[in-house]
Amino acid sequence: MKKLSNKKQLLIYALSALGVNMLNLIIGTYLVEALMVEGFGEGVEYWTYFNVTIVSAALWSIFVTAAKIINGIIDIPLAGIADNFKSRWGRRRPFILFGLIGTITFYVLFLFPLVKDEGSFINTIWFGIILALFYIFYNLTIVTYYATFAEITKDEGDKIILSNYKSIFDVIYFVLGYALIPLFVTFKINIRIIAFIFLPLSLTMIIPLFMIKERSTKKNNEVEETKKEPEKEKFRQIGVFKSIIITFKNKGFLKWVVLFMLLQFGLQMFMAGENVYFSGVLNFEGYKITLITATVFMPVPFTLMIYRKICARLGFKFGFIYSAIMFISAMVLMTLCILFDDNLLRFIMALVAGFIASFGVGAFLSVGYAIPSIYAQMDYKKTGISHSAMYFAVQTLAASITGAISSGIVWINLRNNDLSWILGIVVASATFLAMIIALFLPKEINNFGKIRKDSYE
Repeated sequence: MKKLSNKKQLLIYALSALGVNMLNLIIGTYLVEALMVEGFGEGVEYWTYFNVTIVSAALWSIFVTAAKIINGIIDIPLAGIADNFKSRWGRRRPFILFGLIGTITFYVLFLFPLVKDEGSFINTIWFGIILALFYIFYNLTIVTYYATFAEITKDEGDKIILSNYKSIFDVIYFVLGYALIPLFVTFKINIRIIAFIFLPLSLTMIIPLFMIKERSTKKNNEVEETKKEPEKEKFRQIGVFKSIIITFKNKGFLKWVVLFMLLQFGLQMFMAGENVYFSGVLNFEGYKITLITATVFMPVPFTLMIYRKICARLGFKFGFIYSAIMFISAMVLMTLCILFDDNLLRFIMALVAGFIASFGVGAFLSVGYAIPSIYAQMDYKKTGISHSAMYFAVQTLAASITGAISSGIVWINLRNNDLSWILGIVVASATFLAMIIALFLPKEINNFGKIRKDSYE
């Protein structure tokens, strides 16, 4: 695969996933929640489809959990196929295109309930199937795209730059999703209409179809650089099961996966539950939710710079622990808002909590892109095996399982049992456990991003 040659190309390539990530955010944070009225306070008729619970709530939590787990599991064999796929267009582009078409299709279908009945079993089955298919195609697209990070960059420095750019675009779609959408709801626009408004953004995913340059893999077992490149890049192809075995034998990567699972447990619950928490627990209107969310995500480019400087001087472990402490502090402060009846005081405390949380959010967004790429590159250098999609698929499986448990089982049942107020406590606890595991990460992760002292001088 031809390498990207400058920062401008890396910036454009990092933009690619913004649209499909936005669709995933809307489904996972808003549309899944919009099927039920429980927990919402202000503007419930705009936060939900029809101002009624159109699914069976208890059964729906099971379907949400199952959909996320199934999509994570199926990503493993799909990643193996993607790593060894042969076509006249190369390995990666066909999977990105196929996944994008499926993602858009099932996103649109999720916007159309079959009936408007309260607690409908038919709707529960319908949305459960559509959700599972959406996640499968979305993850097929995104895992294949992330797999190219190890292949389209020249060295570790470019991987860090690409991850940083990707994190910045994550901030953009988080601001659009978590700050702008509540503002739209304040203007009395229903969440289904809002979902259609953001659909065209998914077309950013066609960028890799033009930027990825790889020759046909249909007639041979090697990927060559284009004629403009003087060197040819060869890789060993292996079967799906061997790829799985190599990945799961990597003890350093597995330690990282455990940490990532705990991190995702807390982060996904926070993302899924913040609107219900702010609306139903703290009784904030849409514009206040917009301002709080803006304080969480708008400072991220600045807080990410601080995080990178810490990593450059002290290594990844110190940078991550610093970020985790900040995020835990924010969750504790957000929970303490409940103790005060004054709405203005609550609002000010929530704004401060959001700003503190931004010091953790930026780091948490970037780590998932870089670490699997580093391990995939290490494998390639040692053995000539190129199976970066498998590392991302395993990490995605871990995130799917923990996301299913946190936002599917735990959060929905907390919400339905009037326990939404403990959201911050649960998120802080999961993040604290992730921070403890960070103390035991292997050396290659601890020193990731670290720059020698003399390079500053």
